[in-house]
Amino acid sequence: MSLTKKDIYFNDKDFTLIYGDCFKKLSKIEEKSVDMIFADPPYFLSGGGISCSGGKQVSVNKGTWDSKLEIDERLKYHRGWIKKCREVLKDNGTIWVSATLHSVYAIGVALEMEGFSIINNIIWQKTNPSPNLACRCFTHSTETVIWARKQLTPNKKGKHTFNYALMKEENNGKQMKDVWQFEEEPEFYVSSVTPKSEKKEGKHPTQKPLGLLERIIKSSTNEGDLILDPFSGSGTTGIAAIKLNRKYIGIEQEQEYLDLTIRRYERIKENE
Repeated sequence: MSLTKKDIYFNDKDFTLIYGDCFKKLSKIEEKSVDMIFADPPYFLSGGGISCSGGKQVSVNKGTWDSKLEIDERLKYHRGWIKKCREVLKDNGTIWVSATLHSVYAIGVALEMEGFSIINNIIWQKTNPSPNLACRCFTHSTETVIWARKQLTPNKKGKHTFNYALMKEENNGKQMKDVWQFEEEPEFYVSSVTPKSEKKEGKHPTQKPLGLLERIIKSSTNEGDLILDPFSGSGTTGIAAIKLNRKYIGIEQEQEYLDLTIRRYERIKENE
């Protein structure tokens, strides 16, 4: 099974968007063809709660795709898409998965159960998080990004790319740590919320800052590599990939976010 014209929503040279459910579309991508995967799967938090945004009380509901699931259902869901991602990932490729405390533990278990070995647990510390309205626990101010490689056999792991020298250079000549704050490095700063300048073409409820994806891509891939995002959303992974001379495939089941991604892509191409 392979991709058809019906599957492809948009294509321009090395930038491809696929319309549909990643559980179905991943099966149409060539096995062991992808160098790196970034995934920001549902957190399953949309259950009628409230949060704070811009100083206002807002609903946490993001859409039906984020509806709450019981733990056994969540683990089954994560194992399902991770298994399919493993099939399309090269043996020396890696996967990055973004998560909150509500989803990271199930994802970590799912990764190991589906044949991955965790390399790093990156903590992205937000410098200006939303306040905790209930005042019954500490304010949530971090997200986790798990970085993992294939466990090929019980005693053999895949050889992965890590551009150590580049990361050290971007960290003022010091080894880069697994807690990313950026306060003292404004040129590499990643805002605690996605900058408004990155939302000119529209918004996505879990949109990640471009700088975060650029660092991930630069650290673990080389120019010309193929990057896949099975939950493409507003296309930040793809925008970062194109800016860094990588190839991109994004899968998204919401048409409005595919259109948002195209607008962002076209703006980037106009400014080249």
